Amino acid sequence: MRTDHHPLCEMNQSDFDTSIWKIFVGSLKKSIYASHGYQYDLQLTEKKTRFAFRIPVFVAVLVIPILSMVASQSYAEGTFVYVSNGEDANIAVMKLNPETGDLKMVEKVPAGPNVKHMALSQDNRFLYASVRSEPFSVITYLIDSETGNLTQISKEPLPDNMVYISVDQTGRFLLSVSNKNNDAKIAVNPIGPEGFVQSKPVQVISTGPNPHSILVDPSNRYVYVPHLGNAQVKQFLFNQSTGVLTPNDPAAVYTKDGSGPRHFDFSPNSMFVYLSNEMDGMVYSYKMDNKTGVLTEIQRISAMPPNTSLEPSTPAAGNGALGMGFGKVTTAGVADIHITPDGKWLYVSERATSTITTFAVDRHSGNLTYIESYDTEKIPRGINIDPRSNFVIAAGQESGHVSVHSINQKNGELKLLNRHESGKDPNWIEIVEFK
Repeated sequence: MRTDHHPLCEMNQSDFDTSIWKIFVGSLKKSIYASHGYQYDLQLTEKKTRFAFRIPVFVAVLVIPILSMVASQSYAEGTFVYVSNGEDANIAVMKLNPETGDLKMVEKVPAGPNVKHMALSQDNRFLYASVRSEPFSVITYLIDSETGNLTQISKEPLPDNMVYISVDQTGRFLLSVSNKNNDAKIAVNPIGPEGFVQSKPVQVISTGPNPHSILVDPSNRYVYVPHLGNAQVKQFLFNQSTGVLTPNDPAAVYTKDGSGPRHFDFSPNSMFVYLSNEMDGMVYSYKMDNKTGVLTEIQRISAMPPNTSLEPSTPAAGNGALGMGFGKVTTAGVADIHITPDGKWLYVSERATSTITTFAVDRHSGNLTYIESYDTEKIPRGINIDPRSNFVIAAGQESGHVSVHSINQKNGELKLLNRHESGKDPNWIEIVEFK
């Protein structure tokens, strides 16, 4: 092959350096984009360094693939745990070893007094956190896929003191509810293309007492809102283009009076919904009609450890904490509920006894079978499961620690592996794996 007429051979030194720089920067931008999902602005760096840049062609050819390989490798290996610490006004960032369950603290990021519920965007690029102190707001954080670090990029007001937030399947809308006895609200706020939550809501709905959670189903067509204060789960149709909620028909399904429906989760096959009831300690199973979004109850089963003599509780005021650290606990306090990504096991946290209850899931009928209740952190307000279905992590609202429990893949049993300090008032957990 002749090389005397190759374009690079006809350049003077300055043009040669400029061309090599453009190749390097272009490849570097692609490498960063692959790791972070968006384009960084390197224009200033280009202007300052272009003519001081001297690098042989063969070095550029070697370095650029290495940079890409390192970025891709680090992206694939990151599993990170985020814990909101309400009293410390921060979010703890930890790195999880997906094989051993070991946790290592990465950093603690400022948030705001009484930071509570959090939600991830569907592409795992953004973490949203509800700050439940005035002015009530939501913070948007950018997640570094290599290190897990969080960078705050916006803070916008919410319509009220929102106890629970979630993101729809398109990542374009933030849904939230306020846990009030009177003047409770359901709200939908748009999320801009940069990931920022917009301050002006698409919709604010006045609703019944104590709505406690809100999620859109995996098809992004139906939304459900358990109301702890009047024993019902409201059912909505969701317009994924506009974000508007419309009551389904029927508009609600009802639980037993005084049961206190709180949190819920969808089965991975989108056939069933599992609901935790705070006040009577029960879990309700529902069949979900994928054509209409209507729920049909199929089972009720207790999440309380055997031989407990706790009485049904009453709706908690304020931030939803039952005051369990003061004196003898006599009432039930079921809290969080999650199903493993493989659909085999369901876990429910119970704050009065500080336990996690395990159920086996029949993926065909949707029925649950009680396995065992396991001790965990004191007042486990929030739990979550890693994406590989290997571990349950529990946040002890009163202990200031999180516990990692391994899941026995054969029978769903839990084994305590380790405990880690998180901060004061840890209450909600999100887990993300980059691959």
